[in-house]
Amino acid sequence: MTAPEPLSKPLQGRERMPPVAEVVPHAGAMRLIDELLEADATACAARATVRPTQLFVDDAGMPAWIGIEYMAQTIAAWAGVQARGSGCKPGPGFLLGSRRYVSDVAAFPVGSELTVRVHLETSGDDGLSMFACTLAMDGREVARATVSVFQPADAQAFIEGQQT
Repeated sequence: MTAPEPLSKPLQGRERMPPVAEVVPHAGAMRLIDELLEADATACAARATVRPTQLFVDDAGMPAWIGIEYMAQTIAAWAGVQARGSGCKPGPGFLLGSRRYVSDVAAFPVGSELTVRVHLETSGDDGLSMFACTLAMDGREVARATVSVFQPADAQAFIEGQQT
């Protein structure tokens, strides 16, 4: 798996990144990422802080298997930024799965600052894409995966089974 590369040409500076709520469909307790750090045509970085009131958090903190959701939400943020840049409204997408999700820790302790980086590896006209992802905790990379996602042209028709 290729590690996500640093962003080369941000679409917008950090102070101009849109709020997460404007580019990610997740809301309330289901939204795990707090802030977009940067984004360009092929990559995105986001920040999240593990809080004791979040879903899934237990005495050990946020279970490491939730790292895949942090990655998926950062991919959603990247897709939302791309849609906005094209003058479109961000649309829903679907996490299909991952290859080789590995975490060096069992949990992300409460108070940890997480930095999630995603880099587009491949994308098809059919809405299927694959991203190389990493998750760093307090500045140290602790998880990595290749994540596959699907963003249908017409999400409502897809959900209703009218699009294949």
